Amino acid sequence: MPPVVKGKLRIKQVRSGSGHSYRMKRTLEALGLKHHQDEVVHADHPALRGMLQQVRHLVEVTPEKEGKK
Repeated sequence: MPPVVKGKLRIKQVRSGSGHSYRMKRTLEALGLKHHQDEVVHADHPALRGMLQQVRHLVEVTPEKEGKK
């Protein structure tokens, strides 16, 4: 995961939640990731970092560039 900075993170689901625990599937859903290859952008904060830690093997995280939509 990128170091903690103020800003936004782009989160992409790179592996399916199928075959994983109910809790991991619910964490992906809470992040807004419903399908394989979905991408979302969230503001960086400690609660988000905790959720990403739980599903780190299923997602790819990159910092969002400023000015990019």
